[in-house]
Amino acid sequence: MGKKSKTDNNHFPPASLIEVAWEVCNQVGGIYTVIRSKVPAVMANKNGPYCLVGPFISKNILAEIEPLEDSSDPVGHTVQQLRKQGIEAYYAEWLITGRPRVVLLNPDSVALEKLNVIKYHLWEDHHIGTPGDHKLINQVVAFSYLTSLFIETYSKMADKELPIIAHFHEWMAGLPILDIKKRQLPVRTIFTTHATQLGRHLAINSPEFYAHLPFFKWEVEAKKYGIEAEAHIEFACANQADVLSTVSEVTARECKHLLKRKPEFVLPNGLNIERFVALHEFQVMHATYKEEIHQFVMGHFFQSYSFDLDKTIYFFTSGRYEYKNKGFDLTLEALAKLNTRLKQEKIDITVVMFFVTKRDFYSIKPEVLQTRAVMEEIRQTCEAIQKQVGRRLFYAGTTNQDNHLPDLNKFVDDYWKLRFRRTIQSWKNDNYPLTVTHKLVGEENDEILQFINQKKLLNLPSDKVKIVYHPDFITTTSPLFGMDYNQFVRGCHLGIFPSYYEPWGYTPLECMASGVPAVTSDLSGFGDFLLHHLPEHEQYGLYVIERGKRTFEWSADQLAKVLYEFLTKSRRERIMQRNNVENNSAIFDWQNLISKYKAAYLALLT
Repeated sequence: MGKKSKTDNNHFPPASLIEVAWEVCNQVGGIYTVIRSKVPAVMANKNGPYCLVGPFISKNILAEIEPLEDSSDPVGHTVQQLRKQGIEAYYAEWLITGRPRVVLLNPDSVALEKLNVIKYHLWEDHHIGTPGDHKLINQVVAFSYLTSLFIETYSKMADKELPIIAHFHEWMAGLPILDIKKRQLPVRTIFTTHATQLGRHLAINSPEFYAHLPFFKWEVEAKKYGIEAEAHIEFACANQADVLSTVSEVTARECKHLLKRKPEFVLPNGLNIERFVALHEFQVMHATYKEEIHQFVMGHFFQSYSFDLDKTIYFFTSGRYEYKNKGFDLTLEALAKLNTRLKQEKIDITVVMFFVTKRDFYSIKPEVLQTRAVMEEIRQTCEAIQKQVGRRLFYAGTTNQDNHLPDLNKFVDDYWKLRFRRTIQSWKNDNYPLTVTHKLVGEENDEILQFINQKKLLNLPSDKVKIVYHPDFITTTSPLFGMDYNQFVRGCHLGIFPSYYEPWGYTPLECMASGVPAVTSDLSGFGDFLLHHLPEHEQYGLYVIERGKRTFEWSADQLAKVLYEFLTKSRRERIMQRNNVENNSAIFDWQNLISKYKAAYLALLT
């Protein structure tokens, strides 16, 4: 697959590069975005063979790959050797930009008896105990065994002139590091933790997580939260790897205290900005998709009361449902303060705030579907009237001899007038617009709804801040929006992500690439990066809320102030801000950030 070549300023050092992650071809979390978006930059900068290794745990993965059945390179030969041992292994091209080669290994290829032996040696050799009936951990252990076998076999077949680098992401992929060390294989290892397992749990449950970080006893806390196996695996991988890296300085501090090793490298996450490029049409796209959001807002609110859409601003937040970690609590508190201030000052602006996060639900609420259906009927009636008036007006205009304007009222049949009036009347009601679009499982315990009810953010006519809680993905097949998530983002005015725990934070970065201003926090990796590397970030439409050394109330006041100042900008100022944020998104293009990986790989081989 490649011979030793000279390194230069634009390429990795000469090496065979194997990148291992649970998310290869497997869209189960944010690391999928990291891996997938980084691939084009890796393909452009690799300096030798490169392949990715991941688990084959769903047949849906087949839609993402094109098999390479007859490949005769060392990776292909390695896969053939595994198949001869009864292992279900795939060698394919991943159908994404760059078309990288991937090896997918099915953990179910490992028989239960063999798995028990592997787990025994995991305890005997590394003192890592694993539960017997934990499906994910069993899959992780089986996958690690297959990956170790792949790497060991490949090391015997690969070009001996090229060193081998194996880059592992997160605890679910990192266990082969232990085997590589024990067997002294000719492979250099780097382990990247994107977020520590223990950190996630502690951040949710410890009110003063960051202040107490130096004092946590990781083994005690791991047992407390029932994640002993995951934590021990992660700890061993981080400390056995030749190089430890993470995605931000925020997470580096976490690693220092919870994994007892300071990462040698911080490798920030980026995006393939080319995918977001709108050829200078992003302002037009904003207007287009904003109009589609208008249609949803009209359907959701205008059956009860109306407001001026030209004076309406769309805010949104999105991400996993982690009420505290994702900053939903702080966002809601700031919105309540903003609502009070806008009403007191009689500001003639309406805010519609969208909470987009995946939650368990039974169905879309019937009232929501009903009002959308009736509004669609109103639209069809209007189009029929428009067509009838247009046809008759054209005929009257071309045959008119006395130059008098015709009476347009006579151009509409009584049938359509009556239908239009009845449809409007059946649509209007005295109920307040719903704050949540779906019937949730365990709705009475939902923290967002509890706050909304407590602070009376109930979409009253007098409220300047309206809430739409949408507990599902936004897709083109959604009966409520009919647009994909990226289009929805482009149609909004501001993304709000003041996270309490966020090792990096892709959502504000995606906003930036889409030409949409965004709010983040100094406790997110992205926000921390802005503070240290882009001091003029507010000029670019990027706001960083202070949370690390501030009280919750102080941060909520700061966020409310930022939102108020954003609302009171002129339309022209918001247009200029969208230009600025989009123009500077290239800072986070993988083609620029990939140099961080080059430095790590160089250090690994010296």
